[in-house]
Formats: sequence, C-alpha cells, structure tokens
Amino acid sequence: MWILYAILPLAGLTLGWIIRWLYARFQLTASEQRAERIKQDAIKEAEAKKKEILLEAKEQVIRERNQQERETRERRAELQRYERRVVQKEELIEKKTGQIEKIEQTLANKERVFEEREEALGREEERYREELERISGLTAEQAKTLIIQNLENEAKHDAQALINKIEQEANLAGEKKARDILVATMQRIVPEVTGEVTVSTVPLPNDEMKGRIIGREGRNIRTLETLAGVDIIIDDTPEAVVISCFDPVRREIAKISLERLITDGRIHPARIEEIVTRVSRDISQRMFEEGEKVLFDLGIHNMKQDAIKDLGRLYFRTSYGQNVLYHSREVAIIAGTLAAEIGANRELAKRGGLLHDIGKGAATDSDLNHAEIGMDMARKMGEDPRIINAIGSHHEDIEHTCIESVLVQIADAISAARPGARRETLDNYVKRLENLEKIAMGFEGIAKAYAIQAGRELRIIVENEKVSEEQSRYLVKDIAKKIENDLRYPGRIKVTIIRETRIVEYAR
Repeated sequence: MWILYAILPLAGLTLGWIIRWLYARFQLTASEQRAERIKQDAIKEAEAKKKEILLEAKEQVIRERNQQERETRERRAELQRYERRVVQKEELIEKKTGQIEKIEQTLANKERVFEEREEALGREEERYREELERISGLTAEQAKTLIIQNLENEAKHDAQALINKIEQEANLAGEKKARDILVATMQRIVPEVTGEVTVSTVPLPNDEMKGRIIGREGRNIRTLETLAGVDIIIDDTPEAVVISCFDPVRREIAKISLERLITDGRIHPARIEEIVTRVSRDISQRMFEEGEKVLFDLGIHNMKQDAIKDLGRLYFRTSYGQNVLYHSREVAIIAGTLAAEIGANRELAKRGGLLHDIGKGAATDSDLNHAEIGMDMARKMGEDPRIINAIGSHHEDIEHTCIESVLVQIADAISAARPGARRETLDNYVKRLENLEKIAMGFEGIAKAYAIQAGRELRIIVENEKVSEEQSRYLVKDIAKKIENDLRYPGRIKVTIIRETRIVEYAR
C-alpha cells in the first residue's frame, strides 16, 4: 500500500512532465507553422515587390530611352541647320571672293593707266619748267624763292590785319570788363601810405634832457643803444634826438622806450633795461594783435601763433613808403575779389595774397630773397602747396602752378601800381626813364625815343627810309617784349611808334 503511495506522486510528476512536453511540442509545431506562413507571405510579398520594382525600372528605362531619342532628334535637326548655314556662308564667301578678284583686277588696270599718265605728266611738267625758265630767265629755285617771299609778305599782311582786328575787339571788351572788376575791387579798400624812413625823431621837453639821456660818461646812451640795437644821434637840432636803424622793430622799441624814459624822468642803466624789456614785450604783443586784427578783418582762420606774429611784424615794415601789412591786406582783398569774379578759389587766393610778402618780416640773415624766405616759412606753417607757389611766384621767381597764384601776382601789381600807393626816389625814377629810352634806341631804324607821362608811355620816332609801315607794326611789339623782359615796373607802359614822310619844296 505504501508502495502505491510512493508510486502515485511519481506517476503524477511523470504524467505532468509528459503533458507539459506534449504542450510545448504542440506550441513549437504551431510556432513553426506560423513562421512558415510568415515566411511564405514574406516571399510572396517580396516577389510582388520585386515585380513592381522591375516594372517601374522598365518604365523608367523606356522613358529615358524616349527622352534620349527625342534629344538626339533635336540635336540632329540643329546640326542640319548649322550645316545649311555653313554651306550658305561658304557660297557667299566664294561669291564675294570672286567680286574682290574682279575689283583687284580693275584696280591693277587703273593703276597701270595712272602710272602711264603720271609719267606723261612728269615729262610735260619738265618741258613746261624748261620753257618757263627760258622765257622768265629764272631758275626753278629762284622762282620758288620769289613766290615764297610774295606769299610770306601777303600772309604777314593778312595776319597782322587779323591780329589788329582781334586786338581791337579784345581790348574793347577786355578793358571794359577789367575796368569794372578793378574799380569794384579798389573801391572796397581804404589805402594807407606811410613814409619809408630809417630814422625816427623823438621830441624833448628841453635841451637839458639831452645831457640826462647821454648820462655820466655816456653810459645811459650806450646802454640804450646796446639793448635796443640802434644808433642814437644827438646833434645840434634843438629839443630833439634822432634814432637810426634799418630794423623798424628795433627802431620802434627804442623810440617808445626813450619817450617813456623822458616822461618818467628816471634815466639810468637799470631803469633803461627795465623799460626796454617791457617795451619789447609790448611790441611783441602788438605784433600779435595787429596780425590777429588783419586775419579777423579778412575772415581767415586756422593760422598758427608764430605765423600770426610773423604777419604782425609786417606792420613795422615799409616798401617804397607803403606799409607792408596794409599792402598784404590790400592784396588779399583784391585777389579774393578777382577770384570771386572769375570763379576761382576765393579763400585760397585771399590767403595767398595775405602771405605773399611774409618773408619781408622774417628775422633772418639769409641771403635768399623775401619770396624764397616766405616759401620756407609757409612750408613750416603747413600751408597748401598752391599758397606756397603763390608766395614764390608773385615776382616770377618760379612758374605759376594754379590760377590763384596768378591772381596774387596781379593783385600785388595793382596794389603797388595804384596812384599814391608808393613813393619812388628821384634816382630810381630817372634811371627807369633812361632805361626805357635806351631799350628803344637799341633797335635799328630808331631816330629818337622819349619816355613821357612819368614813364607810363614811350614814344618812338623811326626813320621812314629804313622802317616801313609793316615793319613798324612788328617793331613796336618787339620793343614792348624787350621792356617786359628787361625792366621791372608797376602797371603798364604804352609804346607808340611815329613814322611820317615830309616832302618840302619852295616856290620862288
């Protein structure tokens, strides 16, 4: 019985295991069947997909083949069109080539005919030349020279007539326009003229003051002369002493210092040194103020401090009795007005006119002229190259590079040449007149020459046997050119040639 109890659990386990195995086997068989079905479905789907892809590929190949065939047909048609064009062009070229050959043949024939005619004409010309030489008694070269001379004289006569006509028309129009511009310009300025001197006179309250100025053993006057750099002349002139110096700044310092010492009454070396130092500072400040005043009046800006002082130094300089600073201001106004009238750079012309004589105020011992010194100063001031050119070219030391520099030169001549602007010494005046007459007498055929109208006109009498009417026209221009090249003068000089024929007979 107990064996049965022992076998039953074992049989149950065995049966359970068998059932589980059978169930697992059944599940496995079912899974394999599902897998097989899935596999078959996949194979069928793949086959269908494959057929579909192959069908699409075939359709794509057919489309591309059709496209290629269509493009091939189009290219073939285009090539056929090109071939037809090339054939047409070849035919046209052949036709033109034939025409050109015919033209070349015609030209060759004409060239042979022309050559034959040229040879015949050359023989006829030679025969006619020989006949003309025989009849006229002149060789070909002599006849050619005679004809050229006649043509040259006729051309000169016609050219001179045309020149005279143009000059008359230009003078009528130019003088009126120039007169209007210059009058309008000069009316805007207020000229001031000073005397150009190298000495200054200081009045004294009495002659006893001369002794105090001289001092014990002359120490006062020596101190003043040394500190101011001037010469003080004490002579027999009553109640006055004379200060002599070529430097107007030092002469002004000495004059003001002496006037202050006379007013103060304390005259000794220490006081003289104090006064001279103080006056020097005052003069330096006055230079700066005068420069600033001119710049303000002209509306010119952006100028360095040293340049303003150099400009103000011109206040104490004179040229032929004309104050150089006022002259520079006047030139600036004229140049600016002229620039405005003709459409040039007004500010540039005005600045160049103001600085054109700045070299005259430079405190230097250089042997350069004032234009060259002014150019160096302008370069150091950083001025425009056109202004530097205007400074250097206002006396034609260098060539003009811009219209503004020409206007500065014209304005300088106008300011210097207007009546009353400058004094001229008698010696210079007489020398200028003599030079004018000397230049005229240097030409052949001149009988007499007279400088009149204070040197503004030169009248010349020519010998009518030696100088013809036509030659007189050229002679007057040559003399005027000679004066322009050899002389320096303000304004312009009128040159007049007089030629006359006098025939005298007496009735008895």
